[in-house]
Amino acid sequence: MAITEPDHDYVMRTVRERGVRFVRLWFVDVAGLLKSFAIPVSELEEGLEEGVGIDGSSLEGGARRSERDAIAYPDPRSFQVLPWRPESLVARMFCDVRLPGGEPFPTDPRYALRRALERAAELGFTFQVGPEIEFFLFAATDEGSPRPLDEGAYFDLTTLDVSSDFRRRTLEHLEQMSIPVKASHHEVAPSQHEIDLAHTDALSMADAITTFRLAVREVARELGVFASFMPKPLQDQAGSGMHLHLSLFRDGRNAFYDGSEGGESLSDTGRRFLAGVLAHAGELTAVTNGWVNSYKRLCSGFEAPRTVSWTRAGDGGLVRVPSNRPGKEAAARIELRSPDPACNSYLALTLVLAAGLRGLEQELEPPPETTNGAVDALPRLPRDLREATDLLASSELAREAFGGELRDLYVRSRQAEWEAHQAQVTEFERERLLRAL
Repeated sequence: MAITEPDHDYVMRTVRERGVRFVRLWFVDVAGLLKSFAIPVSELEEGLEEGVGIDGSSLEGGARRSERDAIAYPDPRSFQVLPWRPESLVARMFCDVRLPGGEPFPTDPRYALRRALERAAELGFTFQVGPEIEFFLFAATDEGSPRPLDEGAYFDLTTLDVSSDFRRRTLEHLEQMSIPVKASHHEVAPSQHEIDLAHTDALSMADAITTFRLAVREVARELGVFASFMPKPLQDQAGSGMHLHLSLFRDGRNAFYDGSEGGESLSDTGRRFLAGVLAHAGELTAVTNGWVNSYKRLCSGFEAPRTVSWTRAGDGGLVRVPSNRPGKEAAARIELRSPDPACNSYLALTLVLAAGLRGLEQELEPPPETTNGAVDALPRLPRDLREATDLLASSELAREAFGGELRDLYVRSRQAEWEAHQAQVTEFERERLLRAL
């Protein structure tokens, strides 16, 4: 993997000037879980030039079968010093994983997104993403049930407590790592928070989301609490989503913007991209909602989408088309509301982009907007991980976007997750059946 001299020089100069001692090399497995190993700075220059050998089966997550030789090539453009290690300066870089012969490792999620972005570039587009990431803070106790830290509600201004200090510290860490934040606030449920990241290109955003999750956990640990991106941790409260604001740009202009006087809120490009996402919504769901617990959020209400629909003002649609600033070009976008913050952001953005581009290529048109009328006749999203995984397993779109090996590996990993869930005897079953039967 070739790197440019300026990128190489910047990394080496920075580690010397900042006194960095170790560099953590990051990649994610097929489920989106962060993997890491560290090298001393003395090995960094060789690592940048030649990569570092790893066991490629570490990308396979719960579907791991046997060891596979692979080379992790650090991406110098992702170099950042970790702000939560001031006493012993440590930096990080994301890696692109390749086979020993130099070919891309077929099950590397970051490569899948790179390939999708190259496909968009062939059509003249760049893919811009801005997420709203929700999560919970809980007391660090040994109790079985999570204990919220406050009773706040949507946009509540809580007192100067752990939560307030937490958001301030998190924003400071993110800004130090060049991850710009648009806003942060308390969410609907007790001890639930949301932080919105500023739009950027999809690969940088997938890296940022991965970094964000670790930064949030590190700050929580510093404050003696713990953070969770579990989609539905509390029984009778809203779950955590990760709404994705999506747009395509061409020649530096927003291709979703309809500048005609009195025109629609989306251009032809925007409508067809929206139509592609809706047409493939079922196939997307196993990737945007990849855990058994994800469907507890989707099926329990609290504004989480259940049907394949779009709206401008409603809160139950799969996709919302924001119209609060119709005259502002940069604001033209669609908001995909199904993903949760535990998903593999690389694979989710890969498949969403592929679906949208399919809509452009086939000149699809979206169905009529869903208003406040009955929704019983609308197509439903998958009800559980098994149903969603079955749809993905037969998806031609996923095979094309991921490649057959990555799609099949992801399917196997989600099947293993479902089967492990099915083998569990839950407290719900004990409470209802142990003495009744």
